[in-house]
Amino acid sequence: QVQLVESGGGLVQPGGSLRLSCAASGNIFSIYAMRWYRQAPGKQRDLVASITSGTYTNYADSVKGRFAISRDNAKNTVYLQMNSLKPEDTAVYYCNADLTEESWSPRRDYWGQGTQVTVSV
Repeated sequence: QVQLVESGGGLVQPGGSLRLSCAASGNIFSIYAMRWYRQAPGKQRDLVASITSGTYTNYADSVKGRFAISRDNAKNTVYLQMNSLKPEDTAVYYCNADLTEESWSPRRDYWGQGTQVTVSV
């Protein structure tokens, strides 16, 4: 059983910062890409940032220069540092990992339960 558990969400004022964490646990052989998505009420789930096992990163245009994704492979954990937050960043943020459970098993996507980020005065 593989689990992804996010933490670090909350309420923050515009211009503030938050750091999200997502720890993967369970039967894991290898983790490839790790990603953060977000979903605002009434909208689709959108990719925010991604990082490969080789630490190549990619960002949505709306967060470039404000958000930074990183990972600690020893801890099977991915982070999202969010700075200069705006009200439009308000959403539920989901962690996603592309991984294998055994050396012989196919790659699968796993999702966390989500963490709420609210940017408001």
